[in-house]
Amino acid sequence: MKRALLIIDVQKGMFNHMQPYQGAAVVQRLANTLSKARASMTPIFFIQHDGGATSPLARGTENFEIVDDLTPSFDETVIVKQHCSAFQGTDLIDQLRAAQVDEIIIGGMQSEYCVDTAVRGAFERGFAVTLLADGHTTFDTPALPAEQIIAHHNHTLESGNFAKVTNSRDVLTI
Repeated sequence: MKRALLIIDVQKGMFNHMQPYQGAAVVQRLANTLSKARASMTPIFFIQHDGGATSPLARGTENFEIVDDLTPSFDETVIVKQHCSAFQGTDLIDQLRAAQVDEIIIGGMQSEYCVDTAVRGAFERGFAVTLLADGHTTFDTPALPAEQIIAHHNHTLESGNFAKVTNSRDVLTI
């Protein structure tokens, strides 16, 4: 299987006003996974959310930028989306097919929104999916703390056979 790494919405604006659950640790685990992907010549795709001119993640602002620890290199693909799905309104599927990818490793933000949607969207399009159990995060909500949201999505996506869920240290072993 040819794998690709998909890092979703880890943008500076996600860290400005509130801190995501274990945010710095998740970024570090993603950076480690990114290093392994680069070393193994795994295709890498960064996804950025553009929420429009009035959004905290508006294109052209510092908040829109990917966090420094995950800065894409010149030859890595960056795809801008305007919806929760990394597939809707983008050429992600075409780029994955052109790279002959059949398995996608996914991490990023937010667990219950864009990460969940990417996992399900990739599965629906015929890809094998690995979700980094410790490589996605979110914020506390009035209904649930972030830790429970993450655990719920890890369980639901794996038990629903949408993804294999594994820790970041166990993927892309060289």
